[in-house]
Amino acid sequence: MQYRFETTYDQKALSVMAKCIRKTARKSKSRRSHIFGWIVVVLALFLSFSSGEEGFSITFNKVITWIAALAIIAALIFEDQLNGYFAGKRMLKGTETAISTFDTNYPDTFLSETAIGKSEFSYGKVLLTAETERYFVFVFSANHAQIYDKQSLSGGSAGAFRDFICEKTQKTVIPVK
Repeated sequence: MQYRFETTYDQKALSVMAKCIRKTARKSKSRRSHIFGWIVVVLALFLSFSSGEEGFSITFNKVITWIAALAIIAALIFEDQLNGYFAGKRMLKGTETAISTFDTNYPDTFLSETAIGKSEFSYGKVLLTAETERYFVFVFSANHAQIYDKQSLSGGSAGAFRDFICEKTQKTVIPVK
């Protein structure tokens, strides 16, 4: 039996991949960063609105503080899209589309083919597997992952592929919303 995916690494896919990494492999680091970011925003706003001796006034320093707070808020809210954008900028030309084949005849590896060439990956190197409504994501480290579009799946159903991957990686698939 052979499962086959054809995935385009567009902004949406890269953002979902970044989200899956953030919610799984980077979960505790991401939580600490978010807490720190929101504390900085609250402190910046508190300090800029606290009145001095002459009362409230808008100064250059306060405007810069507000701009910095807005930049931090935007980074916290659009973190996955930003990470996906920068991941796309680092991709090699010719790797925007990948055809991945998972074959039961290859018990330890799966294949991925791009315009650049073919690569073979070991199931043992998969740190964890995540699943969203549209994608499966293989996380290899806190910085590396591959994504597979369920809409292009051939050779079986998403449920059958999930069971196949659980068996091959010896890990459960983590649902990510």
